[in-house]
Amino acid sequence: MTIDSHQHFWAYDAERYSWINESMKAIQRDFLPSDLLPILKKNGIDGCIAVQADQSEAETEFLLELAAKNDFIKGVVGWVDLQKSNVRERLEHFSSNKLFKGVRHIVQDEPDEYFMLRPDFQRGIAQLSAFDLAYDILVYQQQLPSAIALVHNFPAQTFVLDHMAKPRISKGLDPGWKLNIKELAKCPNVYCKLSGLVTETKGFNWEKGDFVPFLDTVLEAFGADRVLFGSDWPVCLLAASYGDVKGILDRYMEQRSWVKKDLIFGKNAISAYQLAI
Repeated sequence: MTIDSHQHFWAYDAERYSWINESMKAIQRDFLPSDLLPILKKNGIDGCIAVQADQSEAETEFLLELAAKNDFIKGVVGWVDLQKSNVRERLEHFSSNKLFKGVRHIVQDEPDEYFMLRPDFQRGIAQLSAFDLAYDILVYQQQLPSAIALVHNFPAQTFVLDHMAKPRISKGLDPGWKLNIKELAKCPNVYCKLSGLVTETKGFNWEKGDFVPFLDTVLEAFGADRVLFGSDWPVCLLAASYGDVKGILDRYMEQRSWVKKDLIFGKNAISAYQLAI
C-alpha cells in the first residue's frame, strides 16, 4: 500500500489559519477529502495521513471526523496541548479513536529556541508512548540542536522529523544542517519525512536538481528504512502540483537502485504511525 505521510485538510478561516498570508492566496480556501481523493488516485497513492495545521483540539476532532468518513485517510496527527497538567486525560480521550496516531506542535513558530526542552513540554512528550503515539517534530534547521537533545531524552519514543527541518533549498547545502541531520539520524527512534521541499525555495522557484544534495544527505543518514514520502498538500500547491512533488522523488529513486520505493512510499509510514492496514 502506498501512503502519503503528510497532508492537510481545513475549512479555511482567515483568523484560525493566519499563517496563510497574502503571499499564499492559492491556498486561502477550503481543502477537503473530496479535493484530495482524485489526486491520490491519479498519482497511484492508496492512503494518507492528515496532519494538524492549527493548534486546537477542535481541528483534531475535525480531522478525526473526516478520517471516520473517508477510509483512505489512514491516520491523524493532531494537536494536544502537551504543556497542560491534564495532558494524559486529553491523550486518553483522543486515543480512544484508533485513527489518532500522533501529536504535533508548531515549534517552528515558538520564539524560544529551546521550547522543546522546557520541563512542562517534556512531561507531555513523556506521556505519548503509553498511547503508542508518534511525535512529529516541526522545526526550522536552526532548531535542530534542541530536537537532537529532545530525542536523546526519550529513546523509546517514536519521533518523525517533518520537512527535513526545512533546509533553505535555494541557498544550497548548509554544512550545519547536514551535520545536525546526521546527528539526529543516529537515534534509531527517529524517522524523517521527504516533504515540504518545494516551498522552501526562494520565490517558490526551483529546478529538479536543486533537491538532490538534500535528499542524498537524508537518505545517507537515515537509510531507506526510516524515510517517508509526504506531499505537504495543499501547501505544496504554492510551488508545484502534487504530481510534480511525487515526480521529484520518483526520478530521484529511479537513479538509485538501492532505495526501495515500497519502504519510502508506504511501509515506513505504516511502521512509524502503527497504521492498521
